[in-house]
Amino acid sequence: MTTLLPKRLSELEWINRFARLGAPFSTPLSTTAVPEPKWLAVSHELARSLGLDPQWMEEPGVLEALSGCGRLSGSEPSASVYSGHQFGVWAGQLGDGRAHYLGEVVTPMGPVELQLKGSGPTPYSRRGDGRAVLRSTVREFLCSEAMAGLGIPTTRALCMVSSPLAVYREERETAAVLTRVSPSFIRFGHFEHFASTQDREALRRLTQFVLDLNQEALKAHLNSVPLEDLSFEEQCLAFLELTAKRYAQLMSQWQGVGFCHGVMNTDNMSILGLTIDYGPFQFMDAFDPQHICNHSDHQGRYRYDQQPQVAYWNLFCLGQAFASLVDETDKIVEALSTFKTHLPQAIEELYSSKLGLLNTQSSDQEERSGGALAQEVLKCLAQNQVDHSIFWRQLSEAVKAYPQHDKAAFKPVGDLFLDPEGFQAWLGTYLDRLKSEDAAQSAKHMLGSNPKFILRNHLCETAIQAAKLGDNSQVMVLLKLLEKPFDEHPGFESYADHPPHWAQSISISCSS
Repeated sequence: MTTLLPKRLSELEWINRFARLGAPFSTPLSTTAVPEPKWLAVSHELARSLGLDPQWMEEPGVLEALSGCGRLSGSEPSASVYSGHQFGVWAGQLGDGRAHYLGEVVTPMGPVELQLKGSGPTPYSRRGDGRAVLRSTVREFLCSEAMAGLGIPTTRALCMVSSPLAVYREERETAAVLTRVSPSFIRFGHFEHFASTQDREALRRLTQFVLDLNQEALKAHLNSVPLEDLSFEEQCLAFLELTAKRYAQLMSQWQGVGFCHGVMNTDNMSILGLTIDYGPFQFMDAFDPQHICNHSDHQGRYRYDQQPQVAYWNLFCLGQAFASLVDETDKIVEALSTFKTHLPQAIEELYSSKLGLLNTQSSDQEERSGGALAQEVLKCLAQNQVDHSIFWRQLSEAVKAYPQHDKAAFKPVGDLFLDPEGFQAWLGTYLDRLKSEDAAQSAKHMLGSNPKFILRNHLCETAIQAAKLGDNSQVMVLLKLLEKPFDEHPGFESYADHPPHWAQSISISCSS
């Protein structure tokens, strides 16, 4: 096996497989420069994973290339076309309105695509300026890496560059450019586009490209059944089944950390089951199943408790796009129904982990399962407006102290509730169930499943305001904490504390 030595960005091997598809999938075009670009933040952890030399940022021309002011040798900048449903309504043609695909490079992580966001107008900008503001760029940079730290599938963010260029949204702001990293940026909307234009040949070529991209994952899904033994239609159905399973897993992970995406349009759904397009997202503070994080979502379509159902709806939009490739529609429905069967399993596994219930054979009573116990205590959290992340972390710490301090170890957890009666009743059932576990192992597992640090809105807002003044120190502190959110990080306890009262006034919308 060949070891990939650290490289400068200019030394990476470009393979650009998506660019090789050519028209009608994307339009080659150059990025548009911003004035006075400056490094704002870099994920050194991701840079190491990509096999980059520690001094890669100092290479001449790199800052210019990643701000849209230059070009990396071997890259083939372009913008892709896609369509989609937005807030449940067909929006027609969309596309990369402010993003430029640079190309695909070989790394120790495997082949990944690099993309600039905020790098200027494209043929799909729809009268937009093609820019991203610093505010939204900081949010996406931090949340991309926070999700990676949590172990949740996501696109990544390598770095961001700031510029004094004026950008107008609700008010005058300044521009920034984000370098995004992903195995692929293809979305459900890419398939919807070619299905809507009835370009069956392009749809088939795109599908074959994605099948090739997912060969290893498909082999694992099919228990090593050789893909060459399957017809094209059978491979399509297997891929839809795999995608449904991926999204069941992703939705369980979102729900488990209280993450609200805010704008789950089909053009914001990664074909690989990754979290993508961080706009009006939020990690909940006080637990509220009906929480709406996006102030543009007036009907509450994308509220927290609706996310799994919306994912299922979006999967059927993808299935409709495959209808011209698979003769029997009922087989598409059957493949996508994998979501409904896998989601309860994924949720059960997730909450068993969060509760430290590792001995899954210890109880045959359904009401004592991890999922059932979690739903009961979540009702208590909602009724008492208890902070979601703090509850799970304190419960983990209480279990750690439980063998030495008996039930008194759970007093700090009970103190989170204004009316602790419901919690105390639940706690009795939970501790009875915990008797069949090795408490020390349960606590260790819980502390690795329930993060201490999440990207709260007020922390992000504080970092943004400092960054607007040219101070990136808070961005880098948050990045350090969020890369390892399960660690204690002594001295930074305030970043894991309850949010201040003013955090309730923070408004986030689709504007970026």
